[in-house]
Amino acid sequence: MTLSLAKSRPRRKPSLTPMIDVVFLLLVFFMLASRFGVDQVLPLPLASGGSGYSGPPRLVDIRPETLQLNGREVSVDALIVALQGMTERPDDLIILRSGDETDLQRLVTVAAQLRSAGFSRLTLVE
Repeated sequence: MTLSLAKSRPRRKPSLTPMIDVVFLLLVFFMLASRFGVDQVLPLPLASGGSGYSGPPRLVDIRPETLQLNGREVSVDALIVALQGMTERPDDLIILRSGDETDLQRLVTVAAQLRSAGFSRLTLVE
């Protein structure tokens, strides 16, 4: 009894074309999904040692719809006028605190308005 097997064909080498296609598609996907916008830098002062502050508190609470200065609701213009009355120099410290639902853009906008009014030392707290 003889067993005759068909001639074995040479094994095919795996094709790399599908793998290259997948890698190319992933590359294109991540290039299109990434952001190419320029991020703005918000300069924050470093902590430094010094004498304690003894003047009136200058705490600005930034909420989604309102601003509060030391617990009193104010508009942006009234905030600037009130802070000018509370500060002796433009580099006096002003503390900014944002609420949980406050957008980052609102915080940056208020900080920019205070800086344009001449206040140079703004500190952000939780």
